[in-house]
Amino acid sequence: MANLSVNIAGVEFKNPVITASGCFGFGKEYEKLYPLSRLGGISLKGMTYAERAGNPVPRIAETPAGMLNSVGLQNPGVDAFLANELPYLKDKGTVLIANAAGSSVEDYCALVERLSDSDIDMVELNISCPNVKQGGAAFGVACDSAAHVVKEVRKVCKKPLMVKLSPNVTDIASIAQAVEAEGADAISLINTLFGMRIDIESRRPVLAMNAGGLSGPCVFPVAVRMVWQVANRVKIPVVGLGGIEKWQDAIEMMLAGANAIQVGTAMFYDPYAPLKIIEGVNQWLDDHGIKDVNEIVGQVKPW
Repeated sequence: MANLSVNIAGVEFKNPVITASGCFGFGKEYEKLYPLSRLGGISLKGMTYAERAGNPVPRIAETPAGMLNSVGLQNPGVDAFLANELPYLKDKGTVLIANAAGSSVEDYCALVERLSDSDIDMVELNISCPNVKQGGAAFGVACDSAAHVVKEVRKVCKKPLMVKLSPNVTDIASIAQAVEAEGADAISLINTLFGMRIDIESRRPVLAMNAGGLSGPCVFPVAVRMVWQVANRVKIPVVGLGGIEKWQDAIEMMLAGANAIQVGTAMFYDPYAPLKIIEGVNQWLDDHGIKDVNEIVGQVKPW
């Protein structure tokens, strides 16, 4: 058996497979199927400082090879998480990554400051959120706004800080460099693409918020390209996600430059997908005589 352990910003993962935020909740439902300790890590449900009810329904819809969602970061808020969820999770034998969201720099800082004094292992900063003080544009769509929020959060964050990038940009590698310069310890990408579908009989969008985040296998080629671009421009670890559903996808993403991967939408139709990926990656490494999964990171051979 090959060595599957990876190190991301000083945090040791037993294998490179992490469940993506928003697709695994706080893990309790999936624990009915298998021990959480079999996973490399869990990126927990996106969290805000205060409780959020989320967006009106309908807020999830299937699309060819994927899904649209506008759940709206429904979550119980950081105090409820620390009181009710974290005590249950902290002894499950896997890395816990808190996904932090906000609508202002002050929101992000207040949330991350609370998380920094807890038993979580890492913070994943979701900068795809709209900045309400700057006209609603997402923090992550421009170098200056992305860098600013990371700079301020870095001042209060005592945990390793991973920044999750939006793909809805023209130059993702430059944004990656901007957040690296302000103290990001790692980068995860991609978040969902912005998409829309319309019911031709009602003539209404299929989501109540009109548009939402597109995820699933349909976005995988975009994710691979962006991970490759970012990994060639930054020196910090990269975690790749976006449409990964099988072990072959995980290996492809790591060849593109990802040090670890996250699995999201695939778990809605195959909750065992992360375990199948772990087993498949290990078998592929054994079949190719590779003793350590880290040896394949960034080993794509461009033409």
